[in-house]
Amino acid sequence: MKTKEFLSLLSDNGNKELVFDYNKGALVGANYHLTEVKNITVDSVDCGAGIDFWKETIVQLWESPDELDKTRFMSVSKALQILNRVNGIKPMELEAELKIEYSNANFHTAQLFIDGYDIYEDRLLIKLAVEKTDCKAKEECGVPIEVNAEKEASCSPGGGCC
Repeated sequence: MKTKEFLSLLSDNGNKELVFDYNKGALVGANYHLTEVKNITVDSVDCGAGIDFWKETIVQLWESPDELDKTRFMSVSKALQILNRVNGIKPMELEAELKIEYSNANFHTAQLFIDGYDIYEDRLLIKLAVEKTDCKAKEECGVPIEVNAEKEASCSPGGGCC
């Protein structure tokens, strides 16, 4: 999700709680804070000598150990207020991909991408996921390109599935 899309989503849901699902049902604690916004520029060379360049916005979440008893999540409007303030100090690249940086005692530090969201009456649930590493130069490096063929969901006579 682009930074501008995330900000627009927040803007449209200001009266809700902002909840992050970092691992398929595992929620960032209600005691989280937005502690840093990073404007990242990636200027890279891959293993096939391909050059690439892109920008990212990283929003860091941190769970306060002093607020473990907190049950209400940060409001979307408060998060938007923080991000707008940051944008006024150090403008975010609105076309950049936005990622959420997070960790806790049971989950390694990761920059997670937004894999979707659900809007409920009282909360905006942001679904996060880990991006897997990949070889960008498969052809140059001789890495076979996998084809994920969808298997047919039903059995047919002579198909060998029964």
